[in-house]
Amino acid sequence: MQKKLSTLAAVAFALTLSACGLLPDKVDETANWSAPRLYSEAKDEMSSGGYDKAISYFEKLESRYPFGTFAQQAQMDIAYAHYRQGEQPEALAAIDRFIKLHPNHPNVDYMYYLRGLVNFNDKVSIFDFLSKEDASERDPKAARDAFDAFKQVVDRFPDSTYAPDSLTRMKYLVNAMAQYDVHVANYYLRRGAYVAAANRAQSAVQEYRDAPAVQEALYIMVRSYDALGMKQLRDDAARVLQTNYPDSVYYRGGPVLEKKPWWKIW
Repeated sequence: MQKKLSTLAAVAFALTLSACGLLPDKVDETANWSAPRLYSEAKDEMSSGGYDKAISYFEKLESRYPFGTFAQQAQMDIAYAHYRQGEQPEALAAIDRFIKLHPNHPNVDYMYYLRGLVNFNDKVSIFDFLSKEDASERDPKAARDAFDAFKQVVDRFPDSTYAPDSLTRMKYLVNAMAQYDVHVANYYLRRGAYVAAANRAQSAVQEYRDAPAVQEALYIMVRSYDALGMKQLRDDAARVLQTNYPDSVYYRGGPVLEKKPWWKIW
């Protein structure tokens, strides 16, 4: 019996080897491709939206030809492909790696700009309060990171092609972050947390002096101090509001708390 079992096991093993031999080995079609061809094929995949395959080609290019302009360009394109895929952590990791490896590269300004874009379009960021979720539950870290990246472009590369757009996005981000603070201050005010409301509104006034949201922040300070019985601080905030915004709807007594989201201009 034991002998029969051994025989069957041997036959089964032989059949397994035969079956494996019938299966073709997986061939890497890119094995003999030159650096220019790998890069060209990867760019074609990018153009057609095949980001996963493009990233694969770029990674092979960098691995096989680690020195030279093709490898450096592949590193930048990997970051961009991850960005287009909505893969924020991977994109940021690729960007930081490139900046660390090539701090003086002629196109390093683009990588700082791309870092700004990745954070600017972060799906879990300050801009999520445009949805129905409560803004006070969101941390605007991505917006601040985006601002810092765009500021690097403007400060370090003032003649960069990306500097004008970076500056425009910085202004937008300042307004957005100020409005975020005002939204949170409103949140506290509606719930009777007057000290927290006044402090958050004051923070917005001090940090974002020229932002449109400052007008509402001052009004929240007036209402919060009034509710707390702090008449001197209330009058000071009202005086600043009147001086800087003499035609403000808030100074004239309304709207108390706008129900329409600030970003809905239609």
